Amino acid sequence: MKKQITDNNIVIYQAPNGAIEFHADNNSETLLANLNQIADLFGVQKAAISKHIKNIFDSDELSSKATVSKMETVQTEGNRSIARTITMYNLDMIIAVGYRVNSKTATQFRIWATQTLKKHITKGYTINREHVGKNYEAFMKSVSDIQALLPAHVVLDPKAILELVREFSSTWLSLDAYDKESLTIVGTTKKEIHLSGSELTDAIENLRQELFKKGEVTALFAEEREKGSVAGIVGNVLQSFGGESVYASVEEKAAHLLYFMVKNHPFVDGNKRAGAFAFIWFLRKTRLKGGRHINPNALTVLTLLIAESHPEKKEQMVALVTQMLK
Repeated sequence: MKKQITDNNIVIYQAPNGAIEFHADNNSETLLANLNQIADLFGVQKAAISKHIKNIFDSDELSSKATVSKMETVQTEGNRSIARTITMYNLDMIIAVGYRVNSKTATQFRIWATQTLKKHITKGYTINREHVGKNYEAFMKSVSDIQALLPAHVVLDPKAILELVREFSSTWLSLDAYDKESLTIVGTTKKEIHLSGSELTDAIENLRQELFKKGEVTALFAEEREKGSVAGIVGNVLQSFGGESVYASVEEKAAHLLYFMVKNHPFVDGNKRAGAFAFIWFLRKTRLKGGRHINPNALTVLTLLIAESHPEKKEQMVALVTQMLK
């Protein structure tokens, strides 16, 4: 029997195998639960949850700034509407508490969580089999669609494809949109960026020297064909016209940087690897939230897709990257 806790648009429940699943407002970037909800979830008293949260903060396992939010609610008491401020805790705190609570439900959670972590470490990925089962046809079609985007001679590691599919799993976005050229560029992050081509050039040079010392690359790796090639790409990405950025959002800029670094071949050798590095460097420099969706396997697939894509597909490739960053 699944235990459910409902609060407006939020539903939290725990499956018999200990797995905690959450359904929240689609606009939420995380899930928030109050003390009563967490206590009900793990089958203990609210006082016990408060004690565990205090210990978690005292031991610096988590910080209150990163895990606590204040929400105002309005409750009707008699003929009056009373506004109250409720302390809410995010998913990180819920999981941390789950590892401390002494209850049968929490024990089931820990067994499940440990098994899931072990699978992720040994296999490199984890699958929510219940969700995949409900959407099996869409899942398998997405896997085949990704492979179909590449030329016949390029075969990707199935685990790498799986990672890319997983990033779209929340909406089961079909990559048919790519073939139909109906993918649209998305991006909502608008802010002024102060980066220069020389910064990226220096970062790539440091990478080149480090890898060369380890014997992982040759002297030709990340060697510019023409001096200033990388700076020119950065200039194109950050260019403006009439006081407005040519690429309006940070997501678009990041996607175009990856595309140009891979497709323009600014280096004698290592364009894909250096391009992927430049992409991650840019995401970190701009602190783009969507960058957390880009894991190594997904980045590998995206880089190969761009490298093997036809130039006429540029807009669709850029759109695909921005979809990953939204």
